[in-house]
Amino acid sequence: MSDILCEWLNREVTLSRPVDPNTLPKEFSTGYLIGELLHKYELQDDFNQFSQSRVANAKLNNFSRLEPTLQLLGVQFDQNVAQSIMTEQPGAATKLLYQMYIALEKKKKAGLTGVAMETMRPAAPAKLKYIESTLYRERLKNLTPRQTDLRLQQVSEHFEMKSKNMEAKITRVHIVEQQKVQKLQEEQRVQDLEKQRMGRRRQNEIMARIQAAIIQIPKPPPNRTLKAIEARKILKKKKEAEDMHKEIKKFEKFMRKGSPAPSSSQVSGSNIQESLKTQDLDSAAQDLSEQITAELLNTYSEDEYIRKIQKRLEEDTFAREQREKRRRKMLMEQLIAHEAQEEAYREEQLINRLMRQSQQERRIAVQLMHVRHEKEVLWQNRIFREKQYEERRLKEFQEALDREAALAKQEKIDYEEQILKEKELHRKIAAEIVEARYKKHYSMCREVINQVIDLSTKTGEYRLLTNNQIPIKLMRDWKEFFFNGKPLYARALIEPLPSEPTAEQLVELDKMKLLDEKDYDEYKSMTGEWHPPKENSGNKPPPNNNILGYVVRRLMAIIYPPKAEPPPPVFPSFRIKGCILGKLFSGKTTCAKFLKEGCNIQILSIDTLVEEAIKTFHENEIKIETNLIPQEAEVSVKQNELSVYAQLGAASEKFLKKGKNIPDELLVNIMVEAVKQTPQKRGWIMDGFPMTINQAKLLEKALTGSDLDEAQVKDERSRKPLLVTDPTAPKGPPLPLPAFDFALLLDVSDITVLKRMADSKKSTQDQQEDSDQASDAELKEREKIDLIRDQMQYRIVGFRESWPKLEKWFSVQQNILVKVNAEIEENLLCKSVKEIILEEIFKKQNKREQLEKRESEKKQGTRTPLQPTETLTDKNKETERISQDKEPALTKSKVPKELPKKSDSFKDKKRKKDEAAKGKDAANKPGSARGKSPVPPEDLPPSAAVGLPPTKPGSDKWVYIDEPLPKEIPEFLVPYWEMVENNYVNTIKTILRHLRDERHSLIYYLADIRNNFLNYLKRPDHKQAFVSQWQADFNSTADDLWEDEEIKAELHQRVTDLRDRLWDICDNRREEAEQERADFMNDGWLPDHMGTVMNHFLSLMQV
Repeated sequence: MSDILCEWLNREVTLSRPVDPNTLPKEFSTGYLIGELLHKYELQDDFNQFSQSRVANAKLNNFSRLEPTLQLLGVQFDQNVAQSIMTEQPGAATKLLYQMYIALEKKKKAGLTGVAMETMRPAAPAKLKYIESTLYRERLKNLTPRQTDLRLQQVSEHFEMKSKNMEAKITRVHIVEQQKVQKLQEEQRVQDLEKQRMGRRRQNEIMARIQAAIIQIPKPPPNRTLKAIEARKILKKKKEAEDMHKEIKKFEKFMRKGSPAPSSSQVSGSNIQESLKTQDLDSAAQDLSEQITAELLNTYSEDEYIRKIQKRLEEDTFAREQREKRRRKMLMEQLIAHEAQEEAYREEQLINRLMRQSQQERRIAVQLMHVRHEKEVLWQNRIFREKQYEERRLKEFQEALDREAALAKQEKIDYEEQILKEKELHRKIAAEIVEARYKKHYSMCREVINQVIDLSTKTGEYRLLTNNQIPIKLMRDWKEFFFNGKPLYARALIEPLPSEPTAEQLVELDKMKLLDEKDYDEYKSMTGEWHPPKENSGNKPPPNNNILGYVVRRLMAIIYPPKAEPPPPVFPSFRIKGCILGKLFSGKTTCAKFLKEGCNIQILSIDTLVEEAIKTFHENEIKIETNLIPQEAEVSVKQNELSVYAQLGAASEKFLKKGKNIPDELLVNIMVEAVKQTPQKRGWIMDGFPMTINQAKLLEKALTGSDLDEAQVKDERSRKPLLVTDPTAPKGPPLPLPAFDFALLLDVSDITVLKRMADSKKSTQDQQEDSDQASDAELKEREKIDLIRDQMQYRIVGFRESWPKLEKWFSVQQNILVKVNAEIEENLLCKSVKEIILEEIFKKQNKREQLEKRESEKKQGTRTPLQPTETLTDKNKETERISQDKEPALTKSKVPKELPKKSDSFKDKKRKKDEAAKGKDAANKPGSARGKSPVPPEDLPPSAAVGLPPTKPGSDKWVYIDEPLPKEIPEFLVPYWEMVENNYVNTIKTILRHLRDERHSLIYYLADIRNNFLNYLKRPDHKQAFVSQWQADFNSTADDLWEDEEIKAELHQRVTDLRDRLWDICDNRREEAEQERADFMNDGWLPDHMGTVMNHFLSLMQV
């Protein structure tokens, strides 16, 4: 494909420079050759403004000018294709050239020029193409990097390549040096191995020589007689001397004859073997010694070596004789010394036997004295030891006291350091929180400022388009985007919408849905641009069809019956209900204890309640139900069933044993169970509960039975008609009162909390020093306080995270939050809290009294009209007389309106319906009361028939009859009604969306016509050129010809011609401007779109 295109470009088109397949992407990346190609086919008139440079601005200029021409040819070309060609991606330029080749060949066959193709294109698509071209230039400008960025990238790449080359060069030099070092080390190692090999070889040779020179002499067999040993030694010496003499002779004979080595080795080996037959040596050792000796004798057969061997044998024999002599001499000396010792022992035994009696007597006396002395020594030692023990105990006790004092001092120092560290950590966490809040606010402000800038930019842009006459509808739409945080400018196209839209496309869809809902609400409520003018305000259609709303609601209730809600929980009317919230060490427990003692209020602490529930479970508390269980069966039930409190304690213990937190649902159940057990006259206050928004919602649901989240979900899921409403529909139940009468927040800073924690630590240490022994409860309380101190930072951070939601819940949704400054003294804080509680109790009592008074008044007001002597006719007379007198009491009284509805039976309603159907003429007369009274008209007095006006259908006084309907009717009508509603709403939204699009198109079209016409009027003309030429000719006249009459006449004629020519030019431009204006007026775009708008309005009327 590339070869064919290159051949076409080089031969047929003949571009300014030849191209080949290898350089095709690079040559066409600037867009210059594409413009030249189009210029060759007379399609690119502004080719002289193209640039051959490869900078980013030149490429952007070239491809911006190419886009309209390529769109005119029908070639697929957008900013992505342009970017692919500019970045020299493979295949992009080839694909574009192929499409251009096909389009240019079609144009060539058709014989059309660029002007003809432009003229044949309709005005509306041309305008759209112009808008698309403008968007294309903006997007291409955003996609194309700046030349400065490209140069900076090239410089950075150049330096990166240079640094890589330097690193590679350094690496190569380092590798060469390492190779040289390795080569030297290898050579040195080879030399060392060679030296070791030579040394090992020499050592083996020397060891072989030594082994060959050593002659092993076997030891003589053991013999007990000295004579036998001496005889053997003499025989051995003689035999050795003979053998050696034979060997020497054989060796000398061998040397003289020069006989070969093997024969001499065999002879010497056989002789040596014959001489050593009497020895108990190993055969393998003998063979080895024979071989080594034979080899050495073959190699070194010299006289000097033989002499050395003989000399060594003589020295060994002499040394052996000397050792034998020394051994014999030593044995004789030992024998003589043993005999002398035995003699002395025998003499000593004899003397001791003679002196044994006297020594025994003396020994007894000495033993008695020794025992007495030992007793005295033991007594003195015991006294001394007791004194030492006492001194040691005193010393150890003093050391323990000193050690404890030092440890306490060190503990205080460590605790102070820990407090400082915690304060520093708190400051750090607070700084991080402040920084995060600052970043959040900064991002919000930045987003708002960006939206304000976009709104200002959009407003300025449309002011330029509309000559400072922005439609109010557009400004409202922009404000809607601004208030909902949506961008004003479109970031993506949603037509056609892909199967998986991007985030920008989802934002555009949300914007479209937002405007659709806004326009639909305005259209439905007839506000904004749909609001009728004042002169036509009387012809405004009714806002609702009450009869249709009633029918639809009844059908909906049949198909989608409402679910029965469970009854709310029943609790006694307590004296006061509230909660005290705050951080750790803010004074919650202190205030709660003060209120318990001073106001007789039950304090509910979740920690204490959980411990009590677990304790109740361990004590096997049994549920007692005396009202339901007889006394005989009460004992068996107690043995088999646990109380609810014990069951909650068992469930809590399971979670605690697993090391998990107790769920919020379980904590709320424990708290509710404690509320149930609270006496009604006392009231209750929760200490530090709820701690999270989830606990608050669960507690609200458990105490009042209301759940706002479920109510919102139910309202969203409920099936209600969208087009009509029923004013007689029953309203939902009113929201119940909050579970709490008040929520008290003890507000305290984090620094104060840390300071109070340090003070509490010091107080506990002082208590430990004062009282050495403490009870189990005090020890548990201290351990709990220590655990809380370890978790202080996490508790503070957790309260910071959870409190904003709780504050919104108690202040905005329930309006019961009361804040108290808790950084004051303890007594003042308790007094202020007590005053608040007493004030709340007083308010609640006043409300209860007022409610009881209202209920009593209602009861008294309902008793008077329900007297047994009063009839329904008398009531109707009374209501008619009141309506004739035009008193306002009719609107305020509820009894006359409710009584007819209550007294109407189904038969009366049916009879009234039949009578109304039979007497329509009588019903139309003035004074008729059709559908008003349930009694027959002949029973009514004449005053009532004359005074009441006719009841309008669907009014508040209109009476509806609920007759049973077949099941098939609602099953068919309700889906049909839902389909009609959905089609109506969707069609209205679609039409309104099209109207918005037409408004935008109209604004842009008029602005483009205005700008084009202004540019057309400002185009240059040739008047100045004619004036300059006339002035030059006039000044070129010679001075001596100025007085000539003919010359003067000719100059006057020239002035007249110039004037006529200038007037002709002005007239021609005016005619051209009028013709251009007429062309704009007659292009048909505006009537077409006005017809489209009229069609939309007609569709809106036909929906």
